[in-house]
Parts: sequence; structure tokens; C-alpha cells
Amino acid sequence: MTAQLPFPRADVENLTREEAARRGTLLEVTHYRVEVDLRGAPAPAAATYPVQTSITFSAAEAGASTFLDHLGASVESLVLNGVDLDVASHVGPARILLPELQAQNTVEIRSTSRYSRSGEGLHRFVDPVDDQVYLYTQYEPADSRRVFPVFEQPDLKARFSFSIIGPQAWQLRSNSPAITRAPLETVETTTGDDADAHPLVRVEFAETPRMSSYITALLAGPYHHVEGRYQGGVPGGEAREVPLSVLCRASLAKHFDAEALLELTRSGLDFFHTEFAYPYPWGKYDQVFVPEYNLGAMENPGLVTFTEKYVFDTAATDAQYETRANTLMHEMAHMWFGDLVTMHWWDDLWLKESFADYMGSLAVDEATDWETSWISFANGRKAWAYVQDQLPTTHPIVADIEDLEAADQNFDGITYAKGASVLKQLAAYAGREAFREAARRYFTRHAFGNASLGDFLAVLEEVTGANMDDWARAWLQTAGVPVLSAELDESGRVLVREQGIDPATGESVSRPHKIRVGVHLLAPSNDTLVLHAAQEVFVDPAAPNGVTEVPELNVPEGRPRLLLPNEEDLTYAKLSLDAESVAAVLTYPVADPLARATVWAALWSMVRDGELPARRFLTAVQQLGLGIEEIVVVQGLLRQSLTALERYTPAKERAGLQRDLAATLAGELTRRTGGDHQRAIARCLATLSREEGSQLELLEALLDGGAEDHGISGLAIDEELRWAFLQALAAHGRVSREQLDAELAAKTTARAKIAHRLAAAARPDRRIKQDAFGQALAGTDDAGQELSNDHLTATVEGFTVAGDPETAAVIERHTPAYFEALSDVWERMSQGQATRVVSGLYPGAQDLDPGQDPEQDPLAQRTEAWLQENGDAPAALRRLLIEEHDQLLRGLRAQAAARG
Repeated sequence: MTAQLPFPRADVENLTREEAARRGTLLEVTHYRVEVDLRGAPAPAAATYPVQTSITFSAAEAGASTFLDHLGASVESLVLNGVDLDVASHVGPARILLPELQAQNTVEIRSTSRYSRSGEGLHRFVDPVDDQVYLYTQYEPADSRRVFPVFEQPDLKARFSFSIIGPQAWQLRSNSPAITRAPLETVETTTGDDADAHPLVRVEFAETPRMSSYITALLAGPYHHVEGRYQGGVPGGEAREVPLSVLCRASLAKHFDAEALLELTRSGLDFFHTEFAYPYPWGKYDQVFVPEYNLGAMENPGLVTFTEKYVFDTAATDAQYETRANTLMHEMAHMWFGDLVTMHWWDDLWLKESFADYMGSLAVDEATDWETSWISFANGRKAWAYVQDQLPTTHPIVADIEDLEAADQNFDGITYAKGASVLKQLAAYAGREAFREAARRYFTRHAFGNASLGDFLAVLEEVTGANMDDWARAWLQTAGVPVLSAELDESGRVLVREQGIDPATGESVSRPHKIRVGVHLLAPSNDTLVLHAAQEVFVDPAAPNGVTEVPELNVPEGRPRLLLPNEEDLTYAKLSLDAESVAAVLTYPVADPLARATVWAALWSMVRDGELPARRFLTAVQQLGLGIEEIVVVQGLLRQSLTALERYTPAKERAGLQRDLAATLAGELTRRTGGDHQRAIARCLATLSREEGSQLELLEALLDGGAEDHGISGLAIDEELRWAFLQALAAHGRVSREQLDAELAAKTTARAKIAHRLAAAARPDRRIKQDAFGQALAGTDDAGQELSNDHLTATVEGFTVAGDPETAAVIERHTPAYFEALSDVWERMSQGQATRVVSGLYPGAQDLDPGQDPEQDPLAQRTEAWLQENGDAPAALRRLLIEEHDQLLRGLRAQAAARG
């Protein structure tokens, strides 16, 4: 390739908002025809594949130039309006120049693309069970350009006609149904002793409706599939039939509960047809569970992809099934919010993700048998948002997204969970019917087009008759967590105080809230805090000093009580419980499930803020939390307990508290017989035992079939738990590499290979840690092969495990090399892979010396120095380091506060 290219930024993958706006003004894209040739995919060494692309588009300005985005391996030919263009002077590493446009244009490109191991683009996976090859695409936010040349921005929608050449025996699918399936000649697709002949077909798919490039999709491989049908539609409208399919790897077929998934799909389509009054617009509805996925799921219309972790090949808790249902409903909501109507640019990512997150929980609540959807939301999703919203990198829900790197990082707790929380508040604020009607008008008005904040506010104002600008400024365009507290004044009146800080300005921020304030009193009959009274109140941001009186709410004296300022969890706010309420909830259980989840979320916020010592939280979890009926809350509390020990517990207390928790968990295993709680506790004990070794003999006994000797019954030691126990034992040097290899050889699955990699890297040996660290930084295994996302994460996680102080010291000695490698890692790896390395290898929790200022901690100072020395580093990389630095300081401050 010649060194000089006639257009700027040809080697830069990052697309700016300004560039996208200019291109969006210039172009209107009509149609793509893309053929992907996967005939060579089964070959063991397959690395690339040919692609042919034809694009028709118009230009508002004749003679202007533009560019296509392309991150493929090479371009063989480039023809614009019948003229062959010189590839060397028109093709850069990231862009293809299209000069001298006409009013109507056609560009034809023959190119070669690479198979992905990172989940970005067309991912290729070889099943270790049977050596079968599976392929699928994942493009969000901008990775269709890794497969075919494209105008990669959400507002340049077009119609797409895809075709795939591949083995006849494979499932070959795209967004639209197949319209032809024509046999091709038999060709040899592998080499050497394993040469084999694969009959080929060319499958052509129907043209799609207008859609954005990032939600197009391709699928190929010997997937197991189960077909179904949906009959139904919008109430009062024409009944429709939607073909349904669910697919997974063939080796997982025996674990695949396809009928349950199909029935859940039918329930979801019924719900959304009723809710949105707009028929499902994408024809068929395939849902595919794919290996090594770098997301939870992706809403490609007609071909939704999910992580295959939702195919439960080992015992799963009810909370896991509910989470899967929530994800399924979330992606289905995207068929309208995001796919039918798409944001113009990633600033308005909330217009799809916030809505899908809210609608997913609503659909599980109203369209399935689960009764814990809003409990899960309060305890899990909102907890994620509260953490994210207190970081110095927080942002408004409607964010300022300057480029694709920023967009990639804004798939976060603000965009998803805070946005969903605010929409739940909006439904309470404006009324459920008004919210529903606004959504219906929004879909009708902008179907198959693009929209922005103003478009949604316009329909809200039409429906409610209210000016929504103040609400939007307060909730959507201002960052930071509001804080609600309730207290009694001297005369016994209940007062609610609302306050918040905009982290960007440091100024106080007030927001409107429609809430219920509850009073829970101790019931002497069962020593449980029970709802006594509740009152709805509007918290006016203009109220003097941010204080709103709750009239007529009676709080009796002389009994332990809880004053809860967000009864029913209607709004988004961190809760500051008064001292009497804290004392009550740390002593007595709360009867109402949603109030209970809300209270535990408040206690966790207090731990993170240094207001509640971690030891008190851990004691409460062991005395009260493990007895909670809702497994989703228990699982959350167990995760938080491990984090509390790692980050928020003073060093001198940590070992003793770890032993206490391990002993409690071991005791709970004997107290329970089977069930979700016992399994969740076993998982937590295994993870805790990587660092704390007091229960290793128990884990060894469980592995050897000695559960009954320890009084434990009903616990299935399946593949998941076996590897979890082995990882803990490996961290303390109690299993050898040969034993780990034998375990893998006995049952070689995708799960086992990932678990084996973690266990191998967890062993307490200097050379092992050095090798794992080097592999993580390189992103390759010891043979130089690129690590998939799952294997990279396992390597990173295994390296960071320290079963004893000596190993912790070995890991700590890699800190200088970590900081030295950051820029190189970011430059060499994709953003998704680099994020796993940068965040995963950030040095672990530090021990604060008595009287030491957290700011003077050596790791805090080293991080701050790197940030100062690398002011010109990519913003996305700096954001990760800023967040890790903040989490470090938060933990150290909490440790200091706990020591008093």
C-alpha cells in the first residue's frame, strides 16, 4: 500500500460525531447487497473469508467525497459507478475513500475479512466436545465494518440483502428469512490428513426493512434448532403468525429447555403487542444462544443472540432463570425501542437501552409467573446504577458522546439501569397510561426511522399536556445520584429531604420525585418489621431547603421502627436511613420483599460511603440476609459480602471476618438440604476459599464424595461446582497441574476449558504468575494463539488470585509492569479485550495503615501519576484508570472510617 492517502484519518478506527453528522447530511443510503463466503470456515486453520458488497446511495452534493468504514483484512477491488479505483490510493486500514460522487451512486467491493476471537465482527468458535465450528456476528456499536464495508452510523439506515455460502449441513441464517437455498459444487475445505468434502449451498435472504447496520446479523454452523409459531397480534388488529426458532450448539442440545423459551417468547409478544399497539415488525423471530459471547445478548431483529450461559448445563437457581427471562424480554422490547425507532447518534443511546431495561422488568412482572422482577431490579440493576453514578466519570443519561470509543463505554449502569429507574419514576410521575400512549405515538411517528430526546419529549407533552423540559433537565440531562432521607422533627412530623450533587459542577441539584414514604413497625408476634402506614407525596425540587412534609403519616413511639423514604421503590435515589431505622434493620428482618430489597440496597450504599462498617454489614448478612426467601437478594448479598471483605474491611480485621463468613457458609451447607440457597452458598464459599483456606478440607471432601460425612445432603457437585472447588484448592497449591489436566481430559467442554485456565493460573508459583501475567498482556496463550474473551478473562482472574501473603507479594511485584504496558495493550487490542485486561489486572485492594491519608497510598499515587503523565492517552483508557482510582480511594476511606 502506498504511504500517502488522499484523505485524512484513514488509519483511525474511531469515528467522531462530527464526521458522522457531515456524512449523514451528505448521504442517503438505499440498499446493501452482501455475500459472505464461509466455505472455508470448517478448516482447522481458517482465519479469513471473502466478502462481496454492493451499495447504492445518493449524495446531496455532486462531486463531493465520502468514505466507507472497513476493518477487514484487505480489499481486492473497488468499483465506483462503473470505474475501477486504485485500491492502494483509496483504501486505508480503517476507511475506503469514495471520491467524485454523483447524485446516484453504486459502489462494488471485493474484500477479505478476518474471523474474530474477541466477539467483535464474525466470531468463530470450535467446540472442544466435537470439534464442530460455530459462527455468529456481534456488531454493536460499530463492528459490522469488520465483516463488510459499510457506512457505520445508526442514522444511515438502509435495506439489506444478505447471502451466505456455506456447508449444506449447517444452519445459515440472517435477519430475514431465506428465500433461496441453491446447492453449489462440492469443494475440499480442509487440508492434510483431515481433508474432507463439504457439499455447499448458497442461501439468499429476503431484503430487510430499513434498519441500522449495527443490528444486521449472520449465523452459520451446525446449530441444534427447535421451531415454533406465534399466533396473535395487536388487540383489535389483524392476527399474525410469527415463525419462531431457538438454537444452541449441538453439544448443548440435551440441556436446552427450548419449549420453555418458546413459551416465554409467546408471552412476551402478547405483552408487547398489547403495550405498544404496534405489531411485531420483523417477520420471523430467531433466538440463538452462542458461545464465547462478549455481551449478555444483542437485539438483532429477527436473529437475536444470547450468551449460551443461559443454556443451563449445570444446576441453576430460580434467580438465574428469572435473569434469563428478563434478558429475553429486554431484547424483545428492542424490536420496537432501538430497532424500529433508532437514535440518530449514540448521545441518545438511552432511547433504546433505558427503555428496554425498564420494559424488560415490567414484562417479567406482568407477563410471567415471576413475582420478584422489581425486587431484582431494586437489588441488582439499581445497585449497579448507584455505583456508576458516584464515579467521577459519571454522565447524564442523555450523554455527550463525541466518538465511537466513548459510545462503547457508555453501555453502562447509567444508560441501562439509571435510565430504566428514571423511566419507572416517569411512569409514576406522568401515569402508566400516559407513558404507554406516548410510546405508541412515538413508534407510529418514527417507524423505521431515527429519533432523539426532543422527539420523545414531544409525544410526552402531547399526551400529558405538561411541559417536560424541566423534568428532562433534572433527570435526563443532569448527572449524579439524588439522596433521599426521612426523619422526624421535634413535633413528630415526618420530613423528607432531597439533595444531590452534580459531579460535573459540584453544585447542588434537586429533582422532582413522586414517592411513597413508609413506616414499618416491629410486630411482637414474630419479631419482624411490618408496614404500618404509607403515604404518597410529591417531592418538590423548589421546596425550601429541599424539605417536604409528609402530612398525616403517623409514627408511633416506643417500638423499633423503619422509616423508608422510597416505599415501593418508585424513584431513583440513594437512601440515607436515619439512625433508628438502621438499628432496626440490622436487628430485625423486614417483612415486605420489595421494602427488604430496598433496605439492603441502602445498607450497601452506606458501606461504600463509609457510613456503615463492613463488619456490621457482614454480621447482618450472616444473621438476617441468608434467611431471606428471595434467592436473587441472597445472591446479591453474597457478592457484596465478598466485595466488602476485599475493598472495605481494614486489613487487621479481614482474615478474621473471612474465617467467620467461611464458617457460616459451611454451616449453612449442612443446615439446608438442596435448593437454590444451598447452591448459591456453595458457590460463594468456593470463591471465598480462593483467598481464605479454613474450609479447604471440606471442599476436598465434597470433591471426593464425602458430603454426607460432613452432614451435607442435597448438594449436586456438578461440573460447575467441581471446577469452583478445584480453583480454590489450586490457589493454595493443593492440586497439581496434572490433576487439573486429568479433570479436563475426563470431560472436555467449553466450560471446563475456561475453568481449567483459571485454576492453572491461580496456583501459587512465581513462574506460573509470571506466565499468566504475560499471556494476559499479550492476549495470547503459551502457544501464541489469540485468547478468546472468556479465556482472556480466566487468565486475568487466575493471575489475581492470591491464596497466601507470599503469592499476594508476587502479584504486587507486577504493578510497575502493569502501568508500563497500559498504552501498548490499548493500542494492540480491541477495546473490548483491552478493557478486560486494564480493569482486570488493576492491582487489588490495598491495606491502609492507621492514620494514613488514602490519597498517600502508593497505588493511589502511582495511578494518579500515570494519569498526569498520560494526559493525551485515549479518553476511554483514561476513563478506566480514573474509575479504578476512585474505587480504590473509596475503599480506603471506608477502611479508615471503620477504624474510627
